[in-house]
Amino acid sequence: MKKLLIAALLTAGIAQAQTLPVYLDETKPVEQRIEDALSRMTLDEKIAVIHAQSKFSSPGVKRLGFPDFWTDDGPHGVRPDVLWDEWEQAGQTNDSCVAFPALTCLASTWNPQMSLIYGEALGEEALYRGKDMILGPGVNIYRTPLNGRNFEYMGEDPYLASRMVVPYIKGMQSKGVSACVKHYALNNDEEYRHQVNVTVSDRALHEIYLPAFKAAVQEAGVWGVMGAYNLYQNQHNCHNATMLNKILKGDWGFDGVVVSDWGGCHDTEEAITNGLDMEFGSWTNGLTMGASNAYDNYYLAEPYKKLIKEGKYTEKELNDRVRRILRLFYRTTMNRNRAQGFLCSEAHYDVARKVADEGIVLLKNEERRMKNEESASRILPLNLSKGKRVLVVGENAIKMMTVGGGSSSLKVQREVLPLEGIEAVCKAAGATCDYARGYVGDINQSYNGVVVGRDLRDDRSKEELIAEAVEKAKGADYVVYVGGLNKSDYQDCEGHDRKNMEMPYAQNELMEALLKVNKNLVFVCISGNAISLPWKDKVPAIVQGWFLGSESGNAIADVLTGKANPSGKLPFTWYADLNQVGAHALGTYPGTWRDGDNKIIDEEYKEGIYVGYRWTDKNKQRPVFAFGHGLSYTTFKISGAKADKKVMTAGDNITFTVSVTNTGNRAGAEVVQLYIRDVKASVDRPLKELKGFSKVCLQPGETKDVAITVNKDALSFYDEATGAWKAEPGDFEARIGNASDNLTQTVKFTLK
Repeated sequence: MKKLLIAALLTAGIAQAQTLPVYLDETKPVEQRIEDALSRMTLDEKIAVIHAQSKFSSPGVKRLGFPDFWTDDGPHGVRPDVLWDEWEQAGQTNDSCVAFPALTCLASTWNPQMSLIYGEALGEEALYRGKDMILGPGVNIYRTPLNGRNFEYMGEDPYLASRMVVPYIKGMQSKGVSACVKHYALNNDEEYRHQVNVTVSDRALHEIYLPAFKAAVQEAGVWGVMGAYNLYQNQHNCHNATMLNKILKGDWGFDGVVVSDWGGCHDTEEAITNGLDMEFGSWTNGLTMGASNAYDNYYLAEPYKKLIKEGKYTEKELNDRVRRILRLFYRTTMNRNRAQGFLCSEAHYDVARKVADEGIVLLKNEERRMKNEESASRILPLNLSKGKRVLVVGENAIKMMTVGGGSSSLKVQREVLPLEGIEAVCKAAGATCDYARGYVGDINQSYNGVVVGRDLRDDRSKEELIAEAVEKAKGADYVVYVGGLNKSDYQDCEGHDRKNMEMPYAQNELMEALLKVNKNLVFVCISGNAISLPWKDKVPAIVQGWFLGSESGNAIADVLTGKANPSGKLPFTWYADLNQVGAHALGTYPGTWRDGDNKIIDEEYKEGIYVGYRWTDKNKQRPVFAFGHGLSYTTFKISGAKADKKVMTAGDNITFTVSVTNTGNRAGAEVVQLYIRDVKASVDRPLKELKGFSKVCLQPGETKDVAITVNKDALSFYDEATGAWKAEPGDFEARIGNASDNLTQTVKFTLK
């Protein structure tokens, strides 16, 4: 009887398998399943999946069993849920998250392993929250320190951004959640972002602004790309023929989905022909506020269907974008093997803290003599066994930075503030920690309905606040000033650029007053951008603290006390002033309003490939802190540079090796940086370009060999005449060190 039952079950199973539609049959190739699903869809169903049905979702195909598709902002953490078609929060109690450090901090780790665990943890948070696509990471280039959104990106160098974005994407997508790399492309300032038409040379486009996107597509296999708001060649990038059809889908072979930025679509026919796949909008219809039957009025909705029915277009273009969307479904919502999601786990907090610890950059650390001490020592790490009285100054020490700033604003389960972290380590060491506000900046602690609940109101005058801080500083062994920028408009924030490089809220005045009464001062800069430091030479220690997320206070305390030995390196050049920035020195930022047209502002990237250290090198300028700069509590020696060959051919690799020794008395990590110089070229080339790096951890006295391998791609430039990359035979130099201005090793070689 048992045998008969088993036989019956097997027969039933075979019969079921035989009747299973191809699109649901996991044994069939994905592309075959896509074609079968496509053949079963009606015109209305095809149109439905290519545009939004709510602020952050698009419909699936209910009749065929495809679930709705849910996106969310979240380059640094999963954004709280919003109302169906508004930006205000939905008021849920289960949509908190872990806030991870902003991407400037991640890039400052110079450690791709940090990107991998970051992407994995964020993917798990998204999956738990029911999100199928996270709108990030961002890889736009740091062209000017005034860009309000620089904190969301990975710095000025295309190679560094490329190496850091790939593992982030792989980590997230390993969880079955699509990354959506953004903002493609040339979105390098926020002011007038909907109206800026960028003019840039083909060479600068391919050498500076596109490499990280290309790596995301060809190396990471990203499933989504978000178009930028701005224009290029007089077409908006969300439906730009050159950017989307030629480069992205043609040259790079992108098989994923192009998503519009919210409200980034402006024209139905351009959207049809120029490569946009999914349209989302900022308002309820993407056209006007409050229209009835809103989502059917999107450019890729009823207007598109009408043009097909009128015969102006066939379903050819529609089927291509539906295929891409179905491919995305099979990678995400239709993937029954997706990993499990986890929300606010301690493992995720550990990731946030690790990234923050590694990303904090020690910019300066000079010797100072403590009271009643005969010898001087470096002020950091803080010696709380001798300096028992610590004064923390600054609003940024008590202000939550996870709320505000635009689309990256979060609702966190917890955020350890800098003051809280410093208080905790002082208490553990038997030291006292006092606080003085020093200045009042932005007291707002809410964004789109997320309310922090901390009252930052303070009606005291500037003079009273400074006087209190100065009086307390007189009796302190250490003063830790936590200042910089915040996420208010015209600071580090989406939608606007900074107006200048100065610290706001009379902070420079506060700094000068503190230095008059206490020289043992540590400045912790909370920002995603470089700021002016007119008092730099008077301050013994400067720490770049970024926007560090949930574990901000703990990470800052880790570094200040030496629990974590800083190993971060700057991902951008820290300029003395805007005259050291090509875009400003040449007068091209923010562009010029087009004659007779108050809707378009033309911005020419006249500096071309000379962005960041490439510009300062060319013009023999000395920035405040160089690209790749970052100190440690130990010391390192890089020596013995050599190559495995003196002559390489176009098909060869060449490997450079150096010995790195920890010459200090603490365990630490150093970043070996390799730059390539083309000694003589037929075109103008930078003095050097980053083409390799490796982070190495060493115990005191330990030596390790570090090898970095490159191929002809590292020697190549984009040849505008042929529209291809070209490596010219001749002499080259590999310059190796631990910062772009500290390259102590040179190896000469030849390309045949």
